[in-house]
Amino acid sequence: MITVYGEGRGFRVIWLLEEMGLAYRLRPVNLLDGVENDTEFLAINPAGFIPAIQDGEVTMVESIAIMEYLMARHGPTPLAPDPHDASFPAYQQFLHLGEAGLAASIYFVVGARNFAPKSEAKNWSAGQALSVFESRLTLVTRQLARTPYLAGEVFTAADISVTYALELAQKGAGVTLGEAEQSYMARMQAREGYMRAMDACPSRKAWLAKTPTQ
Repeated sequence: MITVYGEGRGFRVIWLLEEMGLAYRLRPVNLLDGVENDTEFLAINPAGFIPAIQDGEVTMVESIAIMEYLMARHGPTPLAPDPHDASFPAYQQFLHLGEAGLAASIYFVVGARNFAPKSEAKNWSAGQALSVFESRLTLVTRQLARTPYLAGEVFTAADISVTYALELAQKGAGVTLGEAEQSYMARMQAREGYMRAMDACPSRKAWLAKTPTQ
């Protein structure tokens, strides 16, 4: 059975596993309490970040890489279009944009606004990171004006990637999303796979229920 270590970005992996119908177990990792005493987890990922997975003899970290691995190893799945399909370029772009362009930048805004001293909550670096997020978000907005999903007419793993980033921005950094993004998120959150993943991640579910950061 596949073991997923940690919620957070691990939610992407769990949602994917739910959509694919693959068996897994979630092993919680509490980053806020520190991982220095979690020797079992540090043996899996000595860098101490989540998510990580174990799949038989395979150990991997990085949420997007894990998703690509799972779809390739346990597929085929419509969540990953064929490379020759017309939707493949958009799929690849938004699968990676969800982390590299969106979540990776807004992560630092979340940190500044929730954990830094008040004097640093809106520092220059946080502002720069927010600017990067906002510029990349325009690509999402433009695509949603064309198609219902980020790769085109069907739901793919790219939607899992980007939805996570939009939720992080909205709930963790108080970013106000436009009508297109809000409607899109509502449709994603109504998916049975998403709801099952949320039920499997009690810490994330509780966090998302809180009032957004202002």
